[in-house]
Amino acid sequence: MNGTIISIAGYIPFMKKNLCFTLPFLFACLYSFGLPVNGIIKSDKGEVLSFASIVVKGLSAGTTANNEGRYVLNLPDGKYTLQCMHVGYKMVEKQISISGTGIQVDFVLPQQELTLKEVVIGSNTEDPAYEIMRHAIKMRPVYKDQVDAFECQVYIKGQLRLKDFPKTIFGQKVAFDDGDTGKNKMIYLSETIAKYYFQKPNKEKAVVTSTRVSGSAESFGFSNPKFLTFYDNNIQISNVLNPRGFISPVADNALNFYQYKYLGSFTENGRLINKIKVIPRRAYEPLFSGEINIVENEWRIHSVNLLLTKSSQMELADSLHIEHLYVPVTNDVWMIHSQVLYPSVKMFGFDATGSFVSVYTNYNLEPKFDKKFFNNIVIKYDSGSNKMPRQYWDTVRPVPLLNDELLDYVKKDSIEIVRRDPRYLDSIDRRRNRITVGGLLVFGQTFTRQSKKSSFSYPPLIDIANFNTVEGFNLNMNVTYSRRFAEAKSVSFTPTVRYGFTNRHFNTDLSGRYTFGKKHTNVIALSGGKRVFQLNNEAPVHPFVNTYNTLFFGDNYMKIYEAWFGRMDYTRGIGDGFTIKASVSYQDRIPLENTDNTFWGKSKNLTRRTPNYPVELTTSNFPRHQALLTSFTVSYRPGTKYIQLPERKINLGSKYPLFSISYAKGLNGIAGSDIDFDRWKFSIKDDINAKLSGIFSYHFSLGGFLNSRKVELPDYQHFNGNQLLTATEYLNSFQLSPYYARSTTARLYGTLNIEHHFNGFLTNKIPLIKKLNIYLVAGANAFVVDKSNYYYEVFAGIENILKIIRVDYIRGYGDRGFYDYGIRIGFRGVTGN
Repeated sequence: MNGTIISIAGYIPFMKKNLCFTLPFLFACLYSFGLPVNGIIKSDKGEVLSFASIVVKGLSAGTTANNEGRYVLNLPDGKYTLQCMHVGYKMVEKQISISGTGIQVDFVLPQQELTLKEVVIGSNTEDPAYEIMRHAIKMRPVYKDQVDAFECQVYIKGQLRLKDFPKTIFGQKVAFDDGDTGKNKMIYLSETIAKYYFQKPNKEKAVVTSTRVSGSAESFGFSNPKFLTFYDNNIQISNVLNPRGFISPVADNALNFYQYKYLGSFTENGRLINKIKVIPRRAYEPLFSGEINIVENEWRIHSVNLLLTKSSQMELADSLHIEHLYVPVTNDVWMIHSQVLYPSVKMFGFDATGSFVSVYTNYNLEPKFDKKFFNNIVIKYDSGSNKMPRQYWDTVRPVPLLNDELLDYVKKDSIEIVRRDPRYLDSIDRRRNRITVGGLLVFGQTFTRQSKKSSFSYPPLIDIANFNTVEGFNLNMNVTYSRRFAEAKSVSFTPTVRYGFTNRHFNTDLSGRYTFGKKHTNVIALSGGKRVFQLNNEAPVHPFVNTYNTLFFGDNYMKIYEAWFGRMDYTRGIGDGFTIKASVSYQDRIPLENTDNTFWGKSKNLTRRTPNYPVELTTSNFPRHQALLTSFTVSYRPGTKYIQLPERKINLGSKYPLFSISYAKGLNGIAGSDIDFDRWKFSIKDDINAKLSGIFSYHFSLGGFLNSRKVELPDYQHFNGNQLLTATEYLNSFQLSPYYARSTTARLYGTLNIEHHFNGFLTNKIPLIKKLNIYLVAGANAFVVDKSNYYYEVFAGIENILKIIRVDYIRGYGDRGFYDYGIRIGFRGVTGN
């Protein structure tokens, strides 16, 4: 969960060897060997106080209670003062003495009694909350940057529970491996312990020493190295929830977005704490509601109890309840002690709730870091971090498990052992591997064999059976076999058989892919045989859409040829944001002509049929020829961050652009090759998060031919056009441009694709639209070769319709002025956004 930090101290021998080198770490080690202090925390009305905080006064040690108000804290022999706190309740202190045995210490917290200030009543009287919040807003940057560096120990426990779920979804029966048909069940439970390190301005790192996921021994729990802080102007919780982020109640411009109401004050440790009600000024803005407590005179945050809902422009989740509690680490420095997130999701008949509790302890505000300590690894999992036994967790867990959580571990860990039995896995596969109508027609389907770590998949009918004017009705049948091995290795093979019923051509080819690499992903791909290619090998025309347009409107946009071919690609990640790719391919290209005039539309539209070559470029098809082509590409994204797992790295991306440069050489005279050219391309692309204003995306490229002595039509620089209703890849195509009219072999060309996703900015002011979470999008696409060959288009549209649909209105212009206008419909995950 983005914005949630998980982590904790580690295995005791590890701690003894690596962590006990400063006084705070010495205390941490002593507490690991200490005696248990445990108890239950309730309100004065007998209600259990879930996730109440317990800290040791004068030390940074502490813990958090579980959902049932139970806590446990290990302390060595000695005398201590325990402070028990919960948002909305009065803090209670108890002095304890430990000598040789553990003790039980229960707490009863009275409701916080608020004292109201005397306020002069009048029509122009301002609520005293505003003066308090102005002070807090003024002090926000001070507390945000107060600490230059720190390190701490973090523990997180996350769990999700289903309250209800449908019997079927998309025609598939909903079933769980545990065989339990009850509606109320735990679907996820994990714990993680790590050390979190920070240094200004934005260096951070988490080292995970132990992690555990119920029923999945090989998995790793949540360990995001960044926790939420309301001292940020804009709080980025998760792009899934809202990529714009949410405005803090103490942001510099918070008074423009929030109303405040003074609820009263209370005293804690000699400090006066003001309780302020936070009220959004407008619905459907990225705003919190709830309460925030501010320390008088210091104007720092004491605690928060805030809520996000659908009216906060949240996606996916229905609500997210956030509780924060800060505690003094020194006389003038307060740090977060506990964070609890309560998500609630209702979708497609599923009703789920959860809690993710993080406990931050053992702060060291003067850590000493080596110069190379902070690098591109932001989360590192120690070897064996997910192999710790149950007995280890029973000794280090600061938040006691609930009874049903204990049972979940036992039950799912037992089921996991059963799952290793091939007979059990095969029985599960037999239930899952059922042919569905949706899979046959639209989505395709995958059949797994878990015992062999393998799968077979096939495409849907709309990708298999199609029509074009060259082959007539045709079948393009393939199946992919995949198998996973240890150490992130996998292999796949895809045989393809294609037959055209009119030209009676039979084509078949085989492709294979081998993925490997411990630290970075490497891929070797081989393919060969006889295949039908589009003239633009990037295949901008989808066969199914081309089938519809050709049969009913006469537009046979897809231009194809056959080729005997062989190809080899090698892609290697080399770290630090670099990736290289080399390829060599050979094609014996065979031109094809139209053979089928089948047409089901209005007869007048039949004249729109064109030959099987781009009539805008040439008056005849290309001759049969051979082409041997090599290419090399280097991609670099500076500042790339990684998660380091014991056996591999996961690329997290970067805030910087992706730079790519490629060179392709047509080799003449080798293996009968007829082509002879040198082609280059440089590109840069990025997504810039403007937070409240949305996301700005761009893709810029320059390229051309250094040598164009012999260039056949398939080797031209084709600008990915689109003359169909469905949108093509947004940042790599031109939605109204013809497919081949402006293809070129010029020495220099340039392209630019830009678009801005407003993500609710502006539309949150429009009734009905704001409730549907429909967003605006706008931008432009352009390419230029010279003053007689250029094209640009501008567009505006709406997206996030039913979460996946986007509709754009586009106007195109070229070297002869206005070209055309039209509508394009796209789908998230299919066309790039």
